[in-house]
Amino acid sequence: MTIVYFAMACGVLAVLYGVFTGMQVLRASPGDARMQAIATAIQEGAGAYLGRQYRAVAVVGVLVAILLVPTVSLLSAAGFVLGALLSGAAGYVGMTISVRANVRTAEAARRSLQAGLTLAFRSGAITGMLVAGLGLLAIAGLFWYLVAVAGHAPNDREVVEALTALAFGASLISIFARLGGGIFTKAADVGADLVGKVEAGIPEDDPRNPAVIADNVGDNVGDCAGMAADLFETYVVTLGLTMVSIALLVQASSAELLALMALPLVVGGACILASIAGTYMVRLGRSGSIMGALYKGLWTTILLAVPLIYVSCRWVLGDLDAVIGGAGFLDPGSDALTTEAALGAAATPGTHFTGMDLFWCMLIGLGVTALLVWITEYYTGTRYRPVRSIARASATGHGTNVIQGLAIGLESTALPTLVIVVAVIAAYQLAGIIGVAFAATALLALAGMVVALDAYGPVTDNAGGIAEMAGLPDDVRQRTDALDAVGNTTKAVTKGYAIGSAALAALVLFGAYTTDLNRFFPELAVDFSLSNPYVIVGLLLGALLPYLFGAFGMTAVGRAAGSVVEDVRRQFRDDPGIMAGTSRPNYAHTVDIVTRAAIREMIVPSLLPVLSPILVYFVIATVAGQAQGFAALGAMLLGVIVSGLFVAISMTSGGGAWDNAKKYIEDGNYGGKGSEAHMAAVTGDTVGDPYKDTAGPAVNPMIKITNIVALLLLAALAGS
Repeated sequence: MTIVYFAMACGVLAVLYGVFTGMQVLRASPGDARMQAIATAIQEGAGAYLGRQYRAVAVVGVLVAILLVPTVSLLSAAGFVLGALLSGAAGYVGMTISVRANVRTAEAARRSLQAGLTLAFRSGAITGMLVAGLGLLAIAGLFWYLVAVAGHAPNDREVVEALTALAFGASLISIFARLGGGIFTKAADVGADLVGKVEAGIPEDDPRNPAVIADNVGDNVGDCAGMAADLFETYVVTLGLTMVSIALLVQASSAELLALMALPLVVGGACILASIAGTYMVRLGRSGSIMGALYKGLWTTILLAVPLIYVSCRWVLGDLDAVIGGAGFLDPGSDALTTEAALGAAATPGTHFTGMDLFWCMLIGLGVTALLVWITEYYTGTRYRPVRSIARASATGHGTNVIQGLAIGLESTALPTLVIVVAVIAAYQLAGIIGVAFAATALLALAGMVVALDAYGPVTDNAGGIAEMAGLPDDVRQRTDALDAVGNTTKAVTKGYAIGSAALAALVLFGAYTTDLNRFFPELAVDFSLSNPYVIVGLLLGALLPYLFGAFGMTAVGRAAGSVVEDVRRQFRDDPGIMAGTSRPNYAHTVDIVTRAAIREMIVPSLLPVLSPILVYFVIATVAGQAQGFAALGAMLLGVIVSGLFVAISMTSGGGAWDNAKKYIEDGNYGGKGSEAHMAAVTGDTVGDPYKDTAGPAVNPMIKITNIVALLLLAALAGS
C-alpha cells in the first residue's frame, strides 16, 4: 500500500498548499473602506446564495443516499455521501477565497500589473490545488479503506460499487452547482447589461446599476464554485472509473491488480507536484503578455508531468516491457475476477498491453490537453479570425452578429472532435479501453493547474468591477481590464478542457456499462446492433437529452434575467436619485431576486439526467423485455455522449467568441464603445452568456451522471 500512501501524501500536500497560499492572499491589503464595503456586499451575496443552494441540494442528496442503502449497499451510500460532501467543499472553499481575493487584486493593481497578476493567480491556484487534492484524497482514501482496512480484494464487487457511488455523489452536487451557479451569474449579467448598457447607456460595473453586485456575486458562484465542483467531479469520475475498468477488465494476480489500480492515483499525485511547481512560473516576461505568463505555468506543468508519469509507471509496474492483463468479467456466483476464453481476448485490441503502452496512452492524454487549450484559445481569443469575424459582422447590425456567432459556435466543434477521435483510436490500439481510461487520467491529472487558470477569471472580473465602483484611478482600471480580458480566455480554455475530458471519461463509463452487463447478466443476449429498433430508440433519446437540458438552462436564464430587468427598471423609475448619483440602489433586493430564481430553476433540469436512464430502462423492459431494456439504455448512453460533446463545445466556444468580440470592439475597433457595432456586439454577448456559462458547461456533468446512474442501476438490479 506504499504507493497509495504516496498518493494520499500528495493530496495532503495540495491541500496544505491551498491553506498556506490562502494565508498569503488574505494577508494582502484589502484596500480602502469603500472597496471593502463593496467586497463585503459581494461576499455576503455569494455566501447567502451558496448556503441556500446547498440546503436545497442536501434534500436531494439525503434522499438518494437513503435509496442507495437497500438498492445497492451501505458502503456505496457512504461513498456517495463522501463524494457529495467533498464536491460541495471544493466549490465552497474556492468561492470563499475568490470573494476575498477580488478586492485585494484591485488593490494590488494600484502597484503594478505584475502584483495584480500574482495575487489573482495565487487565489486561483488555491482553488485548483484544493480540487485536485481533495479529489485524490477522496479516491485514494476510500480505496485504502476498502482494501487495507475492510480487507476486500481490489476487484471485489464492493470496491467497484463504492468507487462508482463516490463518483455519483460528486456528479450530483456538480450538476446542481454548475447549473444553479450558471443561472445566477448569467441572469444577473444579462439583466445588468440590458438595462444598464443598452437602455440607460451607463458603463459596465457602474455603481448606479442595482444589478452590479448580483453580477459580481454570479462570477463567483458560477465560474468559481460551479467550475470547482465540475472539475472535482470530473477528476473523481475519471480516476475512479479508470480503477473500476481495471478491476472489471484486467486478469492478474491480486498484488499485480492492486498495483495497476493504484497507478492512476500515483499519476494524480505526481501531476499535483508538477502543478505546484508550475504555479511558481507564472510571471510577466519582457513582452508583458499576461496570457504568456499564465501559459508559462501551464506548459511547465505539462513538461514536468512527462518524466514524472514515466517514473510513476516504472515505480508502480517495474518492468515496463512486461505484458499485463487480459479480458475478463466477474463470475455471477463470486466476487472474484475470472477469465473467460469465450470473450476472444486474444483477438481484441488492447486486451494485453505493457506498462510502456500505458505510458504512451498517458502522453496522448497530455497531448490532448495541449491541443484543446490551443484550439479553444483560437476560437475565443481576440487575436484570431473567429472572434474578429464576429466583430466585423457586428458592423452591419445585430442580426449579422448573431448569425456569425452561431456559425463560429458550430464550426468550433470540428477540431476538438478530430483531436478526441485520433486520441481514442491511438489509445485503444495501444491498450484497449484501459488505454483510453489512462489517457483520460493523464488529462485530468492536470486539473490543479487548469482550475487555477479558470478561478483566476472571476477574481479579475470582480477586481475590475470593484475598481470601477470604488472610483479608483484610470490606470488601475486599465490594469484590471487587461487582467480581466485574459480571464475571459482562460475561462473558455478551461471549459474546452472540461468538455474534452468529459468525452473521454464518458467513453470509459460506457465501457464499464457493457462490462457490468456481461458480469451481472451473462445469460442475456443483449443486441446492440443498429438493426435492433430499441437501440435506435435509445440513441435518439440519448441524443435528445443534451438539447432538452440546454433548453431548460437557457429558458431558466431568460426568465431569471427578465426578473432582474424589471427590478432594475423599477428602481430607476421609482428613485431618480440613483441615476443622479445621490441615492444608493437596493443591491440586496436584486441579489435576492436572482438567488430565488436560480434555486427554483435548477431543480428540474438537474434531475433530468438522474431520472431519464431509470425511466428509459423500465419503460422499454416492460414493453419488450429486460434484454431490450438494457440495449436501449446502453444506446441512450452513447447518444448522450455524442450529442452532448457537440452541444457543449458549440455553446461554450461560441459564447466565448461572442464575449470577446464585444471586448475587441470595446478596445477601439469598429467604432469602439457606444458605436452601432458595439450595440450589436452587446446583443451577441447577451445571447452568448447563457450559452457559455450556463447551458454549455452544465452538459459536462450531465453526460457523466447519466452514465453513472446506468451503472448503479445495473448493480441495483443485479442485487434485487
